[in-house]
Amino acid sequence: MAVTAYEAVIGLEVHAQLRTHSKIFSSMSAQFGAEANQNVGPVCLALPGALPVLNREVVRMAMRAGLGTNCQISQNTVFSRKNYVYPDLPKGYQISQADQPICQHGWLDIAGDNGPKRAKILRIHMEEDAGKSMHGSGGNGQSLINLNRAGVPLIEIVGEPDLASADEAVAYLRELRAILLYLGVCDGNLEEGSFRCDANVSVRPIGQAELGTRCEIKNMNSFRSVKDAVNYEIARQIDLNLQGERIVQQTRLWNQELARTEAMRSKEDAHDYRYFPEPDLPPLRIELHEIEEIRATVPELPAAKRARYQQQYGMSATLAANLCEDPEKVQAFETHLPPAALPEDAQAWANFLLAQVLGAVNRTDRPWREVQPALPVLLQICGRWRAGELSNKMLAEILQSAFANPESLEISLKTLLAGAGAVVSDSGQIAQLVDDLIARSPKEVEKFKAGQQQMLGFFVGQVMRALQGKGNAQLISQIVRQKLI
Repeated sequence: MAVTAYEAVIGLEVHAQLRTHSKIFSSMSAQFGAEANQNVGPVCLALPGALPVLNREVVRMAMRAGLGTNCQISQNTVFSRKNYVYPDLPKGYQISQADQPICQHGWLDIAGDNGPKRAKILRIHMEEDAGKSMHGSGGNGQSLINLNRAGVPLIEIVGEPDLASADEAVAYLRELRAILLYLGVCDGNLEEGSFRCDANVSVRPIGQAELGTRCEIKNMNSFRSVKDAVNYEIARQIDLNLQGERIVQQTRLWNQELARTEAMRSKEDAHDYRYFPEPDLPPLRIELHEIEEIRATVPELPAAKRARYQQQYGMSATLAANLCEDPEKVQAFETHLPPAALPEDAQAWANFLLAQVLGAVNRTDRPWREVQPALPVLLQICGRWRAGELSNKMLAEILQSAFANPESLEISLKTLLAGAGAVVSDSGQIAQLVDDLIARSPKEVEKFKAGQQQMLGFFVGQVMRALQGKGNAQLISQIVRQKLI
């Protein structure tokens, strides 16, 4: 008996916190990290008589997100009450949007499993966030509630079930996050929860048109968590099908420690929330000229920038993708690149930023705001390194010492660069070292001449060691080749 083959069907619901100074329906601060229950007021606490007032900037940012994801902007949109009772939702309902969201029918182009793929977006709607319950935080089994997040503005981006694997889900999230960063509407911080995702996962026999029973996975705060959780859930549902067991529609949590999804509650449908129009907020009318004004502010987005870099600078798709995933990297690259830079210069600077500069940032947790003023010096260091005036060892020592120094990065780099000394480029001295090395390394010479090209690295490394890491690597490699061939 043939074993049925199954395929996954995945749809993502992404909540993105908007970068406004105040909350969506009040003037209270939306800042993250304040002391618990400090950013609260009458509207957040649902005090009697407190009425919501819509934050205009939330509407503008939601429109901007919609235009950046190829959505149609609704000229007439309304808010609704979504009724559910949680301890961290004081009103007993959430102000959201149901039948008439602000944005509809968009799409993203992503790298799919079998090549480029267009993933459709059903809708983007505005809503307020709830507070946060912290179970066990008070000791003695108590639960505490922090309402700072209550009323923080969100957009929910609801994707169609167009994704077929965990890899496609991660590609979708990375592209969406990059777009929101470029648009300046969300900071994309997964750890702080300002960019978070729920994944609806189902499986069905290959060839079947009808969708399987879906489960929604929550509690994922990294791309790795999304990939692991979706892969686990696909395998779990396929296993249940093969065993002839029924899949129950439910909401599940991702348990990072145990690397598995776990049942949380039965999955709610729209009727469970008893949506009805929000009586305290009038319908919102958006004029065409307002949409066009926002459209004019949309910058060059990641996909277009990647394509331009590949065409203009001859970058590989991988290099362009890595550079363009964050607008801060792009700004660092473009701001300090000469207008008439040759393709090889542009690629070298991009690689230096990604491998050397960001590598040093990640190793030391140095804030990017401290790196930005030092970028002109880093460009100078890159040029000297490429010209052979700094060896790999000298470069590593300069970056390691400067980034570890808590003082000004710009000043540290300038000081270390001035004291780095000159790289050894005396061809006579290098040739003598190579001759001596060849004379005492007959076995290694035989291996090289037998076709083991990796032995070139052995000879270059030994000469560089003799020069205490300050030799001109390009010149050393050239002389070694001349002597061995």
